[in-house]
Amino acid sequence: MKSEIVSSVHAVPVAHWDRLARHAGVYLSHRWLAGEESDPTATASYALIRDGDGTLVAAAPLYLVHHEPNTYYDPVHLPPGTEKPRVIAGARRGYHNAPLTDPDLAEDVDAHCLALLHEAAREHAGRHGTAHWWPYLTESATRRLAPLYGTPAHRMEDDATIPLPGAGFDDYLASLPSKRRVAIRHERAAFEAAGLGIRRQRLADCYGDAGRLLAALQKSHGHGDDTDAMTSLLKRQADAMGEHARVVAAYDGPLMTGFCLYYHQGGTTWLRAVGIDPEHPAPFAYFTLTYYAPIEDAYRHGSTALHAGMKAIEAKCLRGARVSGLYALHDTRTGASSGSTPVSSPVSTTSASYEMDPVRPRP
Repeated sequence: MKSEIVSSVHAVPVAHWDRLARHAGVYLSHRWLAGEESDPTATASYALIRDGDGTLVAAAPLYLVHHEPNTYYDPVHLPPGTEKPRVIAGARRGYHNAPLTDPDLAEDVDAHCLALLHEAAREHAGRHGTAHWWPYLTESATRRLAPLYGTPAHRMEDDATIPLPGAGFDDYLASLPSKRRVAIRHERAAFEAAGLGIRRQRLADCYGDAGRLLAALQKSHGHGDDTDAMTSLLKRQADAMGEHARVVAAYDGPLMTGFCLYYHQGGTTWLRAVGIDPEHPAPFAYFTLTYYAPIEDAYRHGSTALHAGMKAIEAKCLRGARVSGLYALHDTRTGASSGSTPVSSPVSTTSASYEMDPVRPRP
C-alpha cells in the first residue's frame, strides 16, 4: 500500500473518488468537496491510499482550520485546558462523516487502510503543529476507527433517517402507525387548502429567493440579517453541485414563501437546508416542505431513505425516522511529529460558511 497527500480533490478522477464515496453521503462526494475547496476558512488536503496496482482503495479529506464560523464544528467536548485539534479528518460540513474505503476490501485489508489513513492524518496535523479529529462519525465508522485512537468516542448528536419502503408515498404512510397516518393526511390537506403552489427546480434557478428565506428564518430565531451571506453560500452550492442541488418550494403567486434544499446520492435523499417566510405562514408548511414533498421526490428518484439529520428528533421520529448516534474521535498526539515548525496562517474574512441552524418545530 502507498499513501500520499494531495492538495485538491481534482487530483483524483471523479469516478475513482465517488466509487469510494457513493454510499458515504453527499458531503464526501467529489462534487461537494470540490465546492468546499473555495472556503477560505480552512485549507483542504486529501489523504489517498493506493494498492500495489495504483488503484485508489481509501481516502479522507483533511482540513487545516484557520477559523471555524460554525460552532457545531468546534471540539467543545474536550476537557478544559486541552489543546484543540485544528485538523478535521473527513467531511467538514453536513454533520455526517466516515473514512472512505473500497467496500470490496477484505476485513484485514480494510483495517490496514484505516491505520494508514490514521497515520497520514496524524503526520499531516503534526506538520502544522496540531492534532486531528473526526467529528460526526456514523456508528459504523466509529466502530471501525475507534481501535486506532487512545481516547473513547464522544457522542455528539442523534442522527435521523426515514426509511422509504415500497414504491411511493402511500407505501411510506402504510409503514407508520394508524394514528400518525391520520395526522399526516390532515397536515397535507391543511397545507393544500392554503392554495400555495409547489415548484420543483434547480437551486441554480432560485438561490436568491432561497437565501432570502434562509436569512429570514435565522433572523426570526435571534440571528442578524445575513441575507448576503446566505445567498452567497447557496450560490456556491449551486455552482458546485449543479443539477444535483434540488429545491422544492412553495409560492404565493410569484413570491417564494418556503423551500427545502436536498440532494440524491447512493440510494438516499439528503436534506440540506430549509427556509420558511415567517411573514407568510401556511398551515404545516414546514413539515410539507421538509418531509412530505422531498419524500415524494425521493420515491421518484428511486431513493430508499430520507436522511433527515440531527435536531428536532421527536418530530422526525413521529414521521418514521430511525435514530442512530454521531460520534467524535480525536488524536491525543499534538505538535510536529518530525521536528517541523508549526504553521499558523489564520484567515481574516468577513464571509462565513454557514450550516442550516436546525429549527425545532412542534411535532
